[in-house]
Amino acid sequence: MSEVVSDERVAAVLRPFVRACEPVLRALRESDPLRLRGRFGTSGADAETASETGPGGGERLLRRLDAMRVPGSSTWDGMTVRQRCDWWSLRVGRFLAALVGLPRFGGAITSRLPLRNALGTVAQGLVLVAVAGEHGLHDRAEQVRMIAHVLFGRDLSRRAAAGESAEQRAADERRAAELAGGVDEPRRSRAGALGRAVWRMARALWEIHSELDSRPQGGVGYELIGSVPVVGVLGGYLGERSALRRITREAGKWIAAEHGLSTG
Repeated sequence: MSEVVSDERVAAVLRPFVRACEPVLRALRESDPLRLRGRFGTSGADAETASETGPGGGERLLRRLDAMRVPGSSTWDGMTVRQRCDWWSLRVGRFLAALVGLPRFGGAITSRLPLRNALGTVAQGLVLVAVAGEHGLHDRAEQVRMIAHVLFGRDLSRRAAAGESAEQRAADERRAAELAGGVDEPRRSRAGALGRAVWRMARALWEIHSELDSRPQGGVGYELIGSVPVVGVLGGYLGERSALRRITREAGKWIAAEHGLSTG
């Protein structure tokens, strides 16, 4: 028989998780290894002037990179909210979904490993916090409520989602710092730091493991593919990608309904 998890327990696990999402997403969003941000303007006049001055090959390469839809580029700064949410879901979600799909390599046996649902929930939680941020919803308690609603069908109270005391909120901050592990600090291997942070976050969410099966997942077709050895990787990947698209839409609806913020 599955463990019955109270709303308060769900909130207690999600509060530090949401706080840990922020530095992880910040490390991804603000990563600008080529220092593209602000290097080039976005106006046609600027482009024409640069063309007339005949930039070298290196400068032309940087300009092409700056035109890509990635955080740190001037193109990113001009994207709409919907486009930025799509980026988080499609680009970052693709990487995270591939990571989640790996446990399905052994087919039905490995697809049942706790790793799959824990990592899948981390992936979905990260994308949801990113989507909330792009809509201007930065209130942590509301992000907790949104994740609980979209992933687990829970309607948490504002009080539970925020923490009932200053001591509790301080404890949440300390726990979040442990989970994130300083991923946004300058270091040689940020990718390694992000990977370790994702693993710690997955272990933290496993505290409410009986809830993880209720998160949105791929359809029956993807589940059937996922049960086949080797090609199960593809089924897991496609299923997680499908689920990420669905939760992005559901998050937009929740934000519009609860806060009246535009989803366009």
